[in-house]
Amino acid sequence: MLTKVENTYAYCNNTESASGSGSMDKTAAGSQTESGSKTNRSTAEYSRTLQKKYSYMNTGTTSMEGIPTTVSVSPAFLQKCANDPEKAKYLEENLAAIPECVKSLKNFTKTMPGSPTVTYAAYFIDENGNITAMSGCTNDPDGKIARENAERRAKEKKEQEEKQAKRRAEQKAEEERAEERHAEKQAALEKLGEESAEGEIYTVSADGADVRSATQRLMSASSGMPTSSVSGFSARA
Repeated sequence: MLTKVENTYAYCNNTESASGSGSMDKTAAGSQTESGSKTNRSTAEYSRTLQKKYSYMNTGTTSMEGIPTTVSVSPAFLQKCANDPEKAKYLEENLAAIPECVKSLKNFTKTMPGSPTVTYAAYFIDENGNITAMSGCTNDPDGKIARENAERRAKEKKEQEEKQAKRRAEQKAEEERAEERHAEKQAALEKLGEESAEGEIYTVSADGADVRSATQRLMSASSGMPTSSVSGFSARA
């Protein structure tokens, strides 16, 4: 049986702080725009610096311990980390720990019933620094069980189709035999009708509880017909 297990873990930390409110003039607004532009540039630089240290961050799927692994960090959280040493430290500690976590996940999965193997691992860090880990595993990594199940289902389907085809053939043969019997009966009746018309042969029938009573009734029914015309009769007991 093919088994797939999904594991999801979420870790949350409070890294947000409240910001004050107030008025600002056009000059202040312009200064903030410049500051924002510089922040964006520093965020890009910070992201490139992190990717040099942790090549698996935001680069699609990579391989860890032979397991396809994805590590995604929200650009919004990267921006926060670029300007907050405490958040940056938190992020790097977690990025650095991922390879070892994947190794632990791989070893733990082997101890599960059926000794499954991990098929993928994924780590997501959202804009607030909350971490979600996901993984999948299977006890049929090479697809052997799936192939065997598919072959068994195909064999059962073929056998079922053959049985249905055989039943249809038998039914068709029986219908053909019934048509033949019907045709033979019709031919016999037509021939009898032709003989009756040519030789004026009369057929008399009678029913009875036994052969004697049927015969007596048959003779009684025949007594009223011209002797020269009665050349045959049938009786139904």
